[in-house]
Amino acid sequence: MLATASRAPENPVIPNRAQDSASPGFLQIAFSQVWVRFLVAILGLVLAFGAALFSTVSSETGNIWATIILASAALLLATFVGLTTVPYLARRVIAARVRDAMDYDVTRAGLVYILISVVIGIAAINTGNNLLYVVVAALLSAILVSGVASALVLRNLELDVHLPEHVFAGRPMLARLLLRNSSGWLPSFSVRVVPSKRKAVKKWRWEAYTLGWPPNRPPERQWFRLPDRRLRRVTEELEKPILTKSVYFPFLPAEQELRADLELTFPARGRFREKDFGLATRFPFAFLLKTRRVALAREVVVYPTVEPPVQFFEVLAMVTGEFETFVRGRGYDLYRIREYMPEDSARHVDWKASARTGALKVREFSREDERKLRIVFDNPLPGILPPDFFERGVNLAASLGWHFSHEDVEVSFVAPGLEPTPDVFAFLRYLALIEPQEATSILQRLRLSDDYNVILTTRDRAQLPPALAARSYVISLGPARQS
Repeated sequence: MLATASRAPENPVIPNRAQDSASPGFLQIAFSQVWVRFLVAILGLVLAFGAALFSTVSSETGNIWATIILASAALLLATFVGLTTVPYLARRVIAARVRDAMDYDVTRAGLVYILISVVIGIAAINTGNNLLYVVVAALLSAILVSGVASALVLRNLELDVHLPEHVFAGRPMLARLLLRNSSGWLPSFSVRVVPSKRKAVKKWRWEAYTLGWPPNRPPERQWFRLPDRRLRRVTEELEKPILTKSVYFPFLPAEQELRADLELTFPARGRFREKDFGLATRFPFAFLLKTRRVALAREVVVYPTVEPPVQFFEVLAMVTGEFETFVRGRGYDLYRIREYMPEDSARHVDWKASARTGALKVREFSREDERKLRIVFDNPLPGILPPDFFERGVNLAASLGWHFSHEDVEVSFVAPGLEPTPDVFAFLRYLALIEPQEATSILQRLRLSDDYNVILTTRDRAQLPPALAARSYVISLGPARQS
C-alpha cells in the first residue's frame, strides 16, 4: 500500500477528500465504533473535569447559581459517560481477555529479582541516595520490558492441533502441532505449547462398602460382614486431558510456520477433551512465565485395546472351531471326507479314499460364501460385574471384532444402543464409551439369521431360544470365560 501511494498518477487530478475519507481502510482506522466511543468518552470526561474546575472557582467567588449549574453539568456528563461508553468498552475488553486470556506465574529467578529490587528500594528511601533511585528505576524498567516483550512474542502466534481419527488405548500415536507466527516483522523466541490448566473437583459420592466387626481384624477373622454404603468426598477431574507434556519451539521467524510431531499414548479407553491449549514463554529474562490460553477445542475417542488378552487365544480357538463346524458345506477349503449321500454330486467323490476303504467317500468343503459371523455384546446391568471383569469383557469383544474384521469373514456387530453394523470402527467407538446401564437384554431382541453368533454376556445360555443357541457360541463375562 505504501508503494502504491507514493507512485505519482499519470493523469494528476485534484484529490477528492470525500472519496479519500470514504475508503475502507480509512473508515476502519478513523471511524471505528470503538474509537468513536472512546474519543467521545474522553471528550465528555474533559468537559466534566472543566465544569468541575469552574464550579470550584465560582464557589470561591460566591456565585452560587453558577456553582450549582456547573457542578450539576459535571455530574451529568460523568454519569452519561459511565452509563453509555464504559460498559461497552468493558465488554469489548472482557471478550478479548476471555478469547486470549493470560496467566502469569513468577519464576524462582523472578522472586529473587523482585526481592533484590525491594531491598535496594528500601535502602534508597532510607538513605535518599539518587544513585540507588536510578538503580531501582532500572530494575523496575527491566520487569516492565520483560512483560511487554513476552506479550509481543505471544501476541501473533496461531496454534493448530491435528489428531488421528482412530486411536487405540495403549498404542502410541502421533499428534501434529502447527505453530504459525502471523507477524510481518517480529519473530518469536522460546515458546512452549503447554496443556491447559485443570482444576480438580471434589464431590460427595456414595460408594459400596462392607461393614465388618471387629474393624481391626482381617476379613477372614471378623465375626460378621455386612454389605453397606458410605458417603465419601472424592476428587475427580472434569475431563480427561489430551496433552500431558509441553512442546518447545526455540525460534519462530516472522510469517513462518513450524510443526512438531508429538507421540501420545492413552492409558485407557474413553473420551479425551481439551477446551484450550496454552502458549507459554519466559522470554526475555525468565522473571515471569506468561501463558496465553488459546481457545482450541479438540476431542479424541480412544478405542479399547485390541492387543490379545490372556484369554483371547483360548476363546479364539474355540470360536474358530465352532464357526468352521457351522459353515461346513461346499466350497474350496477341504473340511472333511465323509460317507457318500444320495444327494451328493459325483464330482466330489474322493476315488482314492473310496478305493482304500471299499465304500464311496466324498469331500466336504467349507462354504466361503456363507462365512458370516455376528459378534453380540450384551451390556450388563450396573453392579453385576466388578469393574476389572467389565473392562476385560470390553477388551475381549474389541479384540475379537478386530481379529475377525481382518479375516475372510463377513462380520457384523450388535449391541444395546448400537444399530447393527458391519463397521468395526463404529463397534470400537461404541465400546470406547460404554458403561454398564439399565437396559433390556439384547438377547431378547436378537433375531435369527444365517450368521453364526459369538455372544458376550453375563446371562445364562439357557435364556437363548433353542434355534439361536444352536448357532451361537456364548462367552461369559464373569469368572467363567466360555460356555
